[in-house]
Parts: sequence; structure tokens; C-alpha cells
Amino acid sequence: MSVLSSEFPVINALKKPTSDAWVEQAISNLDIILLDHSQCERKAAGSALNLMFRYPSNAKMVRELTKIAKEELEHFEQVNQWLDRRNIPLRHLTPPPYGAALKANLRPQEPNRFLDALLASGLIEARSHERLGLLATHCPEPELAKFYRGLMASEARHFGTFWVLADTYFDREVVMERLDELAEIESELLVNLYPEPRIHS
Repeated sequence: MSVLSSEFPVINALKKPTSDAWVEQAISNLDIILLDHSQCERKAAGSALNLMFRYPSNAKMVRELTKIAKEELEHFEQVNQWLDRRNIPLRHLTPPPYGAALKANLRPQEPNRFLDALLASGLIEARSHERLGLLATHCPEPELAKFYRGLMASEARHFGTFWVLADTYFDREVVMERLDELAEIESELLVNLYPEPRIHS
């Protein structure tokens, strides 16, 4: 059990909790975390759009991911407002290996790739929900902590959307088995803390 746990419930799809080391690293580097958070929101919007381009005939998915893309861009703007307030210029940060490594485990053949893409996206949202909860709990700046807390519901909702979409297009047993496999991979990718502070380090 983590000593620096979150006061908020965690989505139970995650296999392992975030380490205390990540919390300590993040809280000690809030400006970098905000900058990386901005990149994460932009990439999340892009990922939703990419899925719509790749699978344009899946009407329910297109409708739901349009909502997610819009919301991610709204969050992108909100985080950028925080960067402005703290006089932090937008710039590129080298991403941690987490996202690319998780994507490398997507099976190449359809329809397996479609299922894996939905579930991997959902797991990223679940981990974001957990980590924003940790930031909301441990951030020493009350206003910034409140901001993180305010974003948590949307991260949980996005996980739910990806789960429902997977359950819509695939058999429940297949979805659960593959979610379990990808969740194990997702947790293992975070065992070794990335040396630079990142949302998904």
C-alpha cells in the first residue's frame, strides 16, 4: 500500500498503484508536470481524432470520440492558462517511453488492433485519473490542487467511454481477457520511474 495514497477512488482496471517516488518527483517539479500535462491533453485529443480517421464507419465511436476530442482540447487550453499564469512558455518535452511502449503491444491485425487501441486508450485515461487524484491530494498549492480535482471526473468518464465502446463492438469475455493482459503490461511499464518528471513517467 502506498504511503502517499490518493484520497480519491482509483479505477479498478489498473493492476498496480503509482509509486510514492512518482508523487514525490511530481510535487517537486510542478511546473514541468504542468508543461507535460499540456502535451498529454493535446496528444489525447489527437489520439481520439486518429481513431476516428482509422475507423470512420464506426458511427457510435465517432460520436463518442468527437466529444472526447473536444473535451481534451478544452483541458489543453485550461492547462495552457495555468502555464501562462506561471510564466511557463510552451515547449516540447521529450516524452517518456510509456505511451509508445504501450502502443507497441497493440496487435497489428484487425479487428484485434481496434480492440487493443480502445482498451489501451482507456487504460491511459484510467492512469491519468489516478495520477490527477494524487496531484489533487498532495499538491501544496490549494488552487492548483482544486484544478486537478476538477479534471478527474472527465478522465474517469473517458475510461468508461472506451470501455463501453470495446464492449459494444466485441464480446464481453474477449474484452475482459484482453483488458487484463494490457493492464498488466501498462503497470509493468511504470515499475521503473522515468528520470524526468512526467504525468506518465
